Amino acid sequence: MRFDPERLHRRSIRLKGYDYSQPGAYFITICTQDRACLFGEVVDGEMRLNDAGQMVQDVWDELPAFYPSVQTDAFIVMPNHIHGIIILVGADPCVCPDEIGQPQMIAPRLSLPDVVHRFKTMTTKRYIDGVKKFGWTPFRRRLWQRNYYEHIIRNDHALQRIREYIWTNPLRWHLDRENPNRSRFGRI
Repeated sequence: MRFDPERLHRRSIRLKGYDYSQPGAYFITICTQDRACLFGEVVDGEMRLNDAGQMVQDVWDELPAFYPSVQTDAFIVMPNHIHGIIILVGADPCVCPDEIGQPQMIAPRLSLPDVVHRFKTMTTKRYIDGVKKFGWTPFRRRLWQRNYYEHIIRNDHALQRIREYIWTNPLRWHLDRENPNRSRFGRI
């Protein structure tokens, strides 16, 4: 079979012409490769993280400490995906004077793809360590799917609506298309 670049070309799902490094709030969803349920289970509408799921939560919580231009907001680890809000803040890379006029470096502002890439890299590394040290379920080829879903949050009403969606996601797991055990009637 010959390579057909027109047929196999990956089209970007990002908003054309949008600068994903500009300050703002972004809703993201990242799914595991093959939708493998690796992070715990939903029981009675509540997400119960296993050790791997707790590791994913910990990496999310650590992002602002490693990257000062990144803030995190609402977040949920589901059995085979995550939902979260990333807020990009901060200055462009430059040398700025401190309080007494001495130059100091300001960390470069990351783009949303940079943050997602670093999140995936850190969680994958720690997950591999968990497989080796603690016998976590191995994954096939990669932990996360190649891409991710993102939505630019444009106002406070949308921010509140998306936060509510994230926090209540386990309640809808039985209906979720990411749930490999869902039935067409929403009952397992």
